[in-house]
Amino acid sequence: MENIFDCKLLIVDDEPELRRMVNEILRREGFAKVISAADCQQARELFTSEKPEAVILDVSLPDGDGFSLMCEFRAVSAVPVLFLSARDEDENRLLGLGLGADDYITKPFLPRELILRLRAVLNRAYFPVVLKQMEKPIFRLGEIEVDLNSGSVTTNKGQLTLTAKEFALLEKLYENRGNIVTGDSLCRAAWGDDLYGYENTLMVHIRRLREKIEQEPSAPRYLLTVRGLGYKLTGADSK
Repeated sequence: MENIFDCKLLIVDDEPELRRMVNEILRREGFAKVISAADCQQARELFTSEKPEAVILDVSLPDGDGFSLMCEFRAVSAVPVLFLSARDEDENRLLGLGLGADDYITKPFLPRELILRLRAVLNRAYFPVVLKQMEKPIFRLGEIEVDLNSGSVTTNKGQLTLTAKEFALLEKLYENRGNIVTGDSLCRAAWGDDLYGYENTLMVHIRRLREKIEQEPSAPRYLLTVRGLGYKLTGADSK
C-alpha cells in the first residue's frame, strides 16, 4: 500500500442504514475499497476472501457478537479492529479494548470523529511516521529475536506477529530499556491517553506481549512488573 486510502475496509453491522452511512462517509473521505457485512457469517466469508486491512465492527449482531468475532479474526490475523457500538458502558469499552481492539466508538458519533480515529488506527498499523524516518532496531531477548521493522517475534517454534498495540508498547519499553516506564507513558504510546480507565486493558496487553516474547510468560525474565510504578524491559541485546 502506498497510502492510507489504499486500505480495504470491512464494515460489519446489521443496520442497513448505518452501513450505507458509514460507507458514504468513508468514500467521501477517499477510501475507495469499502465492503460490508450484515452478520457474523457474512463477515467471516468476506474476511477470508477479501482480506481487509481494517474492520469496523458492531458488538451486537444477529448471529453472534462482535467481541467473539474479533477474537476469531485475531486468531489468524493482526488486522486492526475498531468497534462502532451502541453499547457505551465502560465495561463494554474496556472489554473490547482488553480483547485487543484498536479503538471503540459509541453511537451516535460524529462523522469526523470516525474518520480521525480510523486514520489514527491505520497510521499506527501501516504507516507509522517513525518507521518511514529510520530503520527500527532488531534485538534479542535470550533465544527470542524481535524485529521492530516488521513487527515480528521469532522463536524456536516459528514467527509471531505483534498487534499494533503490542508493537507500540514494546517499542516504548525498548526505547527506555533498563528503565522503568510508567503506566501513563505506556498508555499514551498505545492509546494516546493516560492510564486512568485503561489499567485492566494495559495489563491484558502486557500479558499477551509476554506470551510472545517470554519463554515462560508466568515467570517473566525480560518484561518485568515494577509494582506501583510501571514496567521495565531488561536483557535486550541489539544485533
